[in-house]
Amino acid sequence: MRYDRVIKNGMIVDGTRVPRYRADIGIKGGKIAKIGHIDAKLGLDVIDATGLIVAPGFVDLHTHYDAQVFWDPYCTLSSWHGITSVAIGNCGFGFAPVKPEMRERSMLSMTRVEAIPLASMKAGMPWDWVTFPEFLDSLERTPKAVNILPYMPAGPLLVWVMGLEAAKAGRLPTDAEHAEMARLLNEAMDAGACGWSAQRLLPTGPSATQRDFDGSPMPTDVMHDETCRVLARVLRDRNEGFMQMTMVSGDNKRDRRHYEELAEIAGRPMLMNVVQAFDYRPEIHRRTLEWLQSCRRRGIRVIGQGMTTDAGFTFTFEEWNLFDDVPAWMEATTGTVAERKAKLADPARRQALRDNLPRIAIGPLADIVIVGPQQEHNKAYLDHTLHHAAEKMGKHPVDVMLDMAVEEDLRTEFFAAPPNGKIEHLKEIVDDPCILFGVSDGGAHTRFLTAGRYPTETICKIVREHQMISLEDAHWRLAALPAQVAGFHDRGVIKEGAPADIVVYDYENLRVLPEEIAHDLPGGEWRRIQRASGYRWILVNGEVTIRDDQQTAAHAGKLLRHGGARGRTRVRRAAKVTAEAVETELA
Repeated sequence: MRYDRVIKNGMIVDGTRVPRYRADIGIKGGKIAKIGHIDAKLGLDVIDATGLIVAPGFVDLHTHYDAQVFWDPYCTLSSWHGITSVAIGNCGFGFAPVKPEMRERSMLSMTRVEAIPLASMKAGMPWDWVTFPEFLDSLERTPKAVNILPYMPAGPLLVWVMGLEAAKAGRLPTDAEHAEMARLLNEAMDAGACGWSAQRLLPTGPSATQRDFDGSPMPTDVMHDETCRVLARVLRDRNEGFMQMTMVSGDNKRDRRHYEELAEIAGRPMLMNVVQAFDYRPEIHRRTLEWLQSCRRRGIRVIGQGMTTDAGFTFTFEEWNLFDDVPAWMEATTGTVAERKAKLADPARRQALRDNLPRIAIGPLADIVIVGPQQEHNKAYLDHTLHHAAEKMGKHPVDVMLDMAVEEDLRTEFFAAPPNGKIEHLKEIVDDPCILFGVSDGGAHTRFLTAGRYPTETICKIVREHQMISLEDAHWRLAALPAQVAGFHDRGVIKEGAPADIVVYDYENLRVLPEEIAHDLPGGEWRRIQRASGYRWILVNGEVTIRDDQQTAAHAGKLLRHGGARGRTRVRRAAKVTAEAVETELA
C-alpha cells in the first residue's frame, strides 16, 4: 500500500487513555489506514514527528461560528489551537429557520447576546437559505478548514412557528404549534442536525446576562418546560441526537430536576452549561459536581461542560453587555454609544449602579483593572484596580470606572478577570473525570474574549505546569470524550479507520501567545485574538491545515451531518405529521 501521507517517529497519545507509544501513522483517503512501523518510502508526503506528540484533533462542543464560518473557513481562534471539529448553534441561537423579512432582526439579536458585529454579519453572510435544511446545504457549499456539527437552535424555531412577538412574550404554544416544532426538528435532523439547544436564563433569575439587543429576554429565556419536553420526545422517537442547555432560574433544585427530566425523556445526552468556579462562593461548583456525580450513579445522562480557561474580558462600555444580570446596569448599557454615554453619566442613576453590583460574568467589580486609559491625566491609573484607583481618588469604584469611561467617550479599556482564579478550585473541576473542557464561545464576544485558546491552555497549564492530570487523560478530555458525547463518529481518537484529524505539537515549547487586535472581520470590524506557538502540523481529514502555526489555505473540513460525513438528507419518516396538515390546523 502507498499512503497519501505518513507521520513518522511520533509519540502517539491516542485519546483512549492508554499509555503513549511511539509509532508511525499511514493516512490514505482522509483516514488513518495503518498504525505501526511504516517505511517512509511508502508515503507521498512524510511528516517527521521525531520528538513531537501526535494526538487526535480537539473537539469543541460550545461555539457560535454560525456566522463566522462564512467569512473565516478556519473558524479562528479555534483552529489555531488544535481544534479540528466544532459544534455550532449552541444556546438556542442561530440563523435558521429564518424568514427573509426576519434576517435583520435575527442579526440584531446576535449583536448583544453573543456580541457579534452587525456590519460583519451583513457583509459576510450569504443568506442563501430560509429553512434549516437549506442552511445546512449552504454550510456544505462553504469552504471549511474544520469539521462542523450543527444543532437546531430553539430560538429561531420558536420565532418561525409562533412569530416574534408571541415567542418573546412567553406564550405557551398551542398543540398545533408544538406539533409543528416537532415536525421542523425532525426535518432538521433528517437533514443532519445533531439535536437541539437552548439558553433558559429566566429574566427574573440571577443570571440573565445574555439578552436581546434591546435588553429584553431572548425567546428561549421565556420558553415553557413543555416545549422542551416536546423537543426531547423527538430525540426519544428517533433514538438519536443530544441536547445542550443553559438554565438558571434562581431555583437550583428545579433546574436540576428539569435537566434530569429532559435527559430521561429523550434517553439521550444532555450537556449542562456551565460548571464554573466562583472563588467567592465555591459551594456553587461543589454542589454542581456532586449533583452531576449523582446523575452518573443513577444512569441519567447529564454531562457538565466546565469553564477551564482563565481567559478574562477586556472591554469598553461602547458595547459591553455582560452586566445584564442587574436591571439597572442592563438598562444603562443598552442603546447607541451616545445613549449609553448619557445614561452612564446621569448622576440620578449612579446610586442604583453602586448598590447593585454585577457579579455573574466576572469577579468582584472593584477588582476590575484599568488597562487602557485614553487621556494623559488618566494614564497615572494604568494597571490599577478600581479599588486601588478609588482609594487614591476618594471615590466609589463604580464612579471611578464610569467617570473615566464617560470622559473618554466610552473608549477606556478595562480588564475583568473571571471569577474562577484560584487554582485549587480549577483542580476540583478538573478532577471530575467526566467534565468536558472548554466552553470557548468561539465566534462570539470577539471584542472581549479569547477563550478559544483553551486546548493549548489545558496542555500548558493543567498538564505541564500544575500536573493535575496526565497527558493521556488530557487528550481524552479534549477529544475522545466530547466526540463520544456528541456523536462525532469515529473522531477524537487515533485508530485505524478513523478520520485523520490529528495534531502534531512540541510539548515542551507549546504556548499561548499574547493578545492582539486583528482588523480582519468583514465590514471593517476588529476583534481580539490569541494565537498559539508549537503546533507543527494540524491535519483535518488527512490534509494539513496548519503548518508551523500558520494556515495552509487547505479547506479539508466537512459538514458532519448526523455526526458523520454521510449523505445529504434522510427520507422523512411517513409516521411524522405532514407540513400541510399542521398548516391547516394552525390556520
